Amino acid sequence: QMCEKFTVCENSVEILLQNNLNLPKVTEEDGDFLTFLSFQDKCLRKISSGLYTFKTYLRYIQETFTSENQNVESLSYSTEQLAHIIRQMVINPEEVIIPDANSQESLRTKLRSSKNWIEKITTHLILRDFTSFMEKTVRAVRYLKNTRSFS
Repeated sequence: QMCEKFTVCENSVEILLQNNLNLPKVTEEDGDFLTFLSFQDKCLRKISSGLYTFKTYLRYIQETFTSENQNVESLSYSTEQLAHIIRQMVINPEEVIIPDANSQESLRTKLRSSKNWIEKITTHLILRDFTSFMEKTVRAVRYLKNTRSFS
């Protein structure tokens, strides 16, 4: 929808230049899926922390992409619930990094200060990276489900 509505598309050079958002990512350092067993707890902590961080970005999208307010609100709520569930799977749940209120507000203020065109690019980047993060999360959780008995 972003591409159609705002002509913001993947192959735009401007998008690549503007990506300084420091969005959460699951990387090979967090454990690839062949040796995942030895990295399970680290990976789960990273996933849960990333989901809690994305909550702030999703709130920004909810404020700026008002035509999809209900969908983004639902996505934000589901993301928070998933972060909580995965946090409970971590050996020491208190090790999961959850951004505090001041950090969240500081990030939202920084995001809000951007111009209209940059706002659209930022929304696109957040949604693109969130999608990638969720794809890796689904793979990790499926792998865990098949190698570890949890409900």
